[in-house]
Amino acid sequence: MRGLLAKRMKFHLLGAFLVSMGSSLMYKFGVAEPRKRAYADFYKNYDPMKDFEGMKAAGVLEAAPPE
Repeated sequence: MRGLLAKRMKFHLLGAFLVSMGSSLMYKFGVAEPRKRAYADFYKNYDPMKDFEGMKAAGVLEAAPPE
C-alpha cells in the first residue's frame, strides 16, 4: 500500500490533462472555427447601409422614422 496515492495521482493527473486538452481541441475545431468562418462569410457580403435602410423603412428605429 506504500506509495499508492502517489502512483494513482500520476495516473489521474495525466488522464485529466489529456481529457482537458482533448475537449478544448474538440471545442476549438468543432465550435469556434466554424463560428469564425460563418461570421467571415456573413460580413463578406454584408451591406450596413442596405440593412439600415431596411430597418428604417420597417419603422424599427425611433431616431430615424420612416419617410
